[in-house]
Amino acid sequence: MLAAVLKDVNNLVLEEVAKPQPGPRQIVVDVKACGICATDHKAVRGKREVEFPRILGHEIAGVIDTVGSATSKFRPGDEVIISPRGYCGLCEKCRLGLYHYCEDTFSTGGDGGKRFLPGGFAEYMMTDEHNAFMKPAGLSFPAAALTEPLAGAWKGVAQYSNLRIGEDVVVIGTGGIGLLCLMVAHKAGAGRLIAVDVSQHARENALKLGATHAIDPQACNVREQVYGIMPDGPDLVVEAAGPIEAVDMMFALCRRGTRVNLFGITTHEKFALDGGYTHFIETRMDASFSVTPLSMMQSIRLQDRGLIDPEKIISHTFPLENISEAMEVMDQPQRNKVMIVQE
Repeated sequence: MLAAVLKDVNNLVLEEVAKPQPGPRQIVVDVKACGICATDHKAVRGKREVEFPRILGHEIAGVIDTVGSATSKFRPGDEVIISPRGYCGLCEKCRLGLYHYCEDTFSTGGDGGKRFLPGGFAEYMMTDEHNAFMKPAGLSFPAAALTEPLAGAWKGVAQYSNLRIGEDVVVIGTGGIGLLCLMVAHKAGAGRLIAVDVSQHARENALKLGATHAIDPQACNVREQVYGIMPDGPDLVVEAAGPIEAVDMMFALCRRGTRVNLFGITTHEKFALDGGYTHFIETRMDASFSVTPLSMMQSIRLQDRGLIDPEKIISHTFPLENISEAMEVMDQPQRNKVMIVQE
């Protein structure tokens, strides 16, 4: 089969590799769509350390090609959505419902865990049966492939940060994942919803998808602007941008009782906190990593009920053969979600 193999930094090579063969409880999926996550782009550009060679891509939807001998739920021809986070179901963390903390976890095309399975930047990929979810018939493959990032957005905004109807929210960074966080906040009943982004393109997208206001942080004092719109300050601030400056901005927007979610930064950078100030204003901080079976199911429900259409954030699609061009588009500010789509 054809696969995009990351051999080294900026060395993404299309080559023929062996098609995977499933174990007893595994499935092989004919990949129809796979999103390019910012973490994939960082790995290609050398901004995130990974072991080489590696087949990336963890936002996957496709059609089951073959199944293992002990597979019970799925059959060839089933249209499925794949969760990248594998789990054993037997360890203490799994039995507490913390599947993404599994002591024997693996990752398909992404980060974390003791084991890594090749991802979706290939014609076929393999994973465990319990990592597959049936795709609702009404969802396109590109939309279905975004189930995983939408699941992460739901987990961070709704489950962990517990957004309540009428609360005022600021989302810093409205690229792909920031827009999904914003769309979740909008549908969850956010009152005033401010998008903060240096890109005019990103701010315009945010206003189309539910933001009530959009701020360019390069053109103003962000705290003054936010408090001009939200006189009592934000109830929740979501950092979905990635740079350390966005984390500093998140804390600078806090008033007493503000909740914050450290969502976008995935690199190991340090930031400073005034301990006493943080203590006295009772800042409540969450972070959200990866997805769980619950968040995947919630993401599928949001799409199937017509509440959120993640396809609206897609700006570019490329065939697998043009993945290097897709990565070049990822370098540009005038893009949103970039997808690899196969016939």
